[in-house]
Amino acid sequence: MQLQGIHHVAIICSDYAVSKAFYVDLLGLRVIAEHYREARDSWKLDLGLPDGTQVELFSFPSPPARPSRPEACGLRHLSFAVADVAACKAELEAKGVAVEEIRVDEYTGRRFTFFADPDGLPLELYEVMR
Repeated sequence: MQLQGIHHVAIICSDYAVSKAFYVDLLGLRVIAEHYREARDSWKLDLGLPDGTQVELFSFPSPPARPSRPEACGLRHLSFAVADVAACKAELEAKGVAVEEIRVDEYTGRRFTFFADPDGLPLELYEVMR
């Protein structure tokens, strides 16, 4: 087997409209497709990043809360590659999003920071070019 990359990450949200606005309007992900699945009373929104990676945003009636902090077992966070962490941090903060202080990865020397989506899912901005 030879894995070629990450195709998508799936996220279940508690409030579809709020999360859609966050990922599309605030973060700028491109809408690829949006479907309402009546049998499940569920929305599925396919969002695209410039490199072809996708985020699938799902809604389900009354989803259970996600165990989160300090370090729950399972998916730890979703990281987005950016060219300038400081500029992205400033842009998010200007839009009212709380963003942690910028840190430096002790192994790679790259800058990164964390913030959260409307459901508290940890999101990371990781600087890949300077």
